Amino acid sequence: MEESQRQKKIASVLQRDLAEVLQHAATHGGMRGVLISVSKVKVTVDLSQAKIYVSVFPNNKGSEILDGIRSNRSFIRHELAQRTKHQLRRMPQLEFFIDDSLEYIDNIEQSLKGKEDPITNPDLLEKRKKS
Repeated sequence: MEESQRQKKIASVLQRDLAEVLQHAATHGGMRGVLISVSKVKVTVDLSQAKIYVSVFPNNKGSEILDGIRSNRSFIRHELAQRTKHQLRRMPQLEFFIDDSLEYIDNIEQSLKGKEDPITNPDLLEKRKKS
């Protein structure tokens, strides 16, 4: 089922404000050099829950940051409610997930390149030619 205009609007408002809140908390929390972005927000039809997909760079800190976000969920929700109080009547419950799509794409690229790169080693072209 397709999202309604209201769901899309609320998702975009949450995405913008949540990215600011998370990045501000990370820089003031002593995590310099960590980039947190909100890649996608999905709001349920009844507007009571929001699934938030967070992308973290560098990738190895993703689970640590996600644990921190989940433990501070109530603070983040309160901060969002303060920012969106003129736009939203009720703040949805927030569920956070790691968005690993960039890592997935990188793994595909690495697999396609492989160790046997015919550009760097032209001898491999003979093996790949069809007879």
